[in-house]
Amino acid sequence: MRVTVLGAGVIGVTTAWYLAADGHEVTVIERQPAPALETSFANGSQISVSHAEPWAHPGAPLMVLKWLWHEDAPLLWRLRADSQQWLWGLRFLRECTAARSRANIGSIVSLGLSSRTALQALRRDLALKYDHLERGILHFYTDERELEQALPQAALMREFGCDRVPKTAAECLALEPALGQSMVPVLGGTYTASDESGDARLFCMELSNRAERRGVVFRYGQTVVALNRHSREMHRIAGVRLASGELVQADATVLALGSYSPLLLRPLGVRLPVYPAKGYSATVPLPAGVLAPSVSLTDDGQKIVFSRLGQRLRVAGTAEFNGYDLSLNAARCDALLKRMGQLFPSLEKLDNIEFWAGLRPATPSNVPLIGELAHSGLKGLWLNTGHGTLGWTLACGSAQLLANLLARRDSGIDPAPYRFKV
Repeated sequence: MRVTVLGAGVIGVTTAWYLAADGHEVTVIERQPAPALETSFANGSQISVSHAEPWAHPGAPLMVLKWLWHEDAPLLWRLRADSQQWLWGLRFLRECTAARSRANIGSIVSLGLSSRTALQALRRDLALKYDHLERGILHFYTDERELEQALPQAALMREFGCDRVPKTAAECLALEPALGQSMVPVLGGTYTASDESGDARLFCMELSNRAERRGVVFRYGQTVVALNRHSREMHRIAGVRLASGELVQADATVLALGSYSPLLLRPLGVRLPVYPAKGYSATVPLPAGVLAPSVSLTDDGQKIVFSRLGQRLRVAGTAEFNGYDLSLNAARCDALLKRMGQLFPSLEKLDNIEFWAGLRPATPSNVPLIGELAHSGLKGLWLNTGHGTLGWTLACGSAQLLANLLARRDSGIDPAPYRFKV
């Protein structure tokens, strides 16, 4: 089968790999000159099944209201004259019940466990190198109330198979001694030994090279402007039209464009519930001998993660709902460094720090959208998008699931929670 994959971020590249492994003739179309130059470029670097709690939970609406107008807020909702933002917000509120939150955690953990196993197999089989560490992820807390709220969520994740176990303050410091220099006391945390970290961009570069050797064609510097209906079967997508005017035909087209996926579907009357959530990161070069974390850390209260990538530290997080704006907000960049300085004073005066912002494609539930759009009258068009902050975590599992669905074979996990419902 001829398959066109739109997008060469971590979702598009893994999708191309698994489809090629099934024997399909795969072409990837990407507007950038190389893979992983947008949302996968400098993300939080965590393979974090333990980060499965969705933004939509019973306490979320009050948090959003509390953080309105605070430039450095962990989650900032900028009110805009944007109907898509408001519609997404209403759907988000519907997901904030305890029952919906529980179901969404289950769906995310299920896919995350599958994805982590697939990534480990891929890394072993292909000898991929991407500054990965298998030292687990430690969620730590400096606020007693936040720690108390985290423990039931960790217990729920253990019910679904994620080994997120409570740790005392002393155990947290034993796992990551660099936290011992923190100016704010670490009160406790939870630890998932099976979680990992690694550079998503390096992974994409490595895997895309292997995919090319396997016959996948990557067409860089090409922008898709429209989905092309079949001339005789108007309910079927037969390919895409490029900005150059060229028509690229395919038996199946996979939409893996992250936050930009809804823009291609709107002219066809399909309203995809995906909205961009801008995240920030700072990549900090580490001099030899400096005391810096080597266990990947999640500061849940501030929505910031710390991941060691060789001699670099990636500090990333926060979410800003401000449409497709990609500008760097100085206050939000400073918030990352301020928190890093509080926790790790030895890193406070380092320079040559690289800041970045990317648009994470968020669904209201944080559950991604994977599968064919045939029920929407668009046969031949497949979704693999809406992964929010967990694109790197869920990439391999999502790609495997899509490949299994396209082949009409059992995927090993229930595909229903990831199906787009009109």
